[in-house]
Amino acid sequence: MVLLFSPLWLSVPGLAVMIALQSSLQHEIIHGHPTRYPWLNAALVYASLNLAIPYGRFRDTHLVHHTDERLTDPYDDPESNYLDPTVWHALPTWLQRVHMFNATLAGRLLIGVLISQYYFMRSDVRDICAGRRDVLRDWLLHIPAAALVIWIVIEAGYPLWAYFLAAYGGLALLKIRTFAEHRAHEDVQARTAVIEDRGFFAFLFLNNNFHSVHHMYPHISWYALPGLYQAQKETFMQRNQGYIYKNYRHLFARYFLQCKEPVPHPLWPRTGGSPKS
Repeated sequence: MVLLFSPLWLSVPGLAVMIALQSSLQHEIIHGHPTRYPWLNAALVYASLNLAIPYGRFRDTHLVHHTDERLTDPYDDPESNYLDPTVWHALPTWLQRVHMFNATLAGRLLIGVLISQYYFMRSDVRDICAGRRDVLRDWLLHIPAAALVIWIVIEAGYPLWAYFLAAYGGLALLKIRTFAEHRAHEDVQARTAVIEDRGFFAFLFLNNNFHSVHHMYPHISWYALPGLYQAQKETFMQRNQGYIYKNYRHLFARYFLQCKEPVPHPLWPRTGGSPKS
């Protein structure tokens, strides 16, 4: 609440950090923390401060993402950034360029939220139209939760446009985490990265930068991930075949304006369909 009464130049980036941190807390809660009671855990973070992603949808799609044999699949992994090559080649040139820019870290920060939100909401609309009551339920429950957040912001006299900008910034910060989490690889275990960062971003993401450790032990608490990695470092290095970065500074230096990987899935054998359908 203090941030809502701070100058905009301070409050907007401060709120963006808090919104990103709440998303990290939601992720932790999805995996069964901090109590034994899922309903209580969910109640702590149910109102998504980012306003764009219902907690229930985040929970369900993220748990699907943890089916490791589906990682990076353009259709079966809800968090994949790859497209089916057939779909990719059917896109107009300007849209291919947009996706190629999104494959850089700069692009992911600037337009990544818009692109992922478009595919996410389009998929959910299709599911609702196909009769998925669980998806409809989660969106309907999200409306009063988001309205509560907006009401608090208005009552505090904070400009809504500034809060929306902070929400976008919070989601953009999360794109730094997801940018290099996974790669296309024939070996399932080699698809998930470790970024050995212990600074600001590691705290903001609640150590989810040790992502290979998290996928191997999804129910381990966030504060235990670095120690577990250090204790079994050689095992994790062999498991993910050296898919390791020293820190986020190294990631920015290499990929801020350079594509990390191609947009069309380089190993994808199936054709047809539509992106993220």
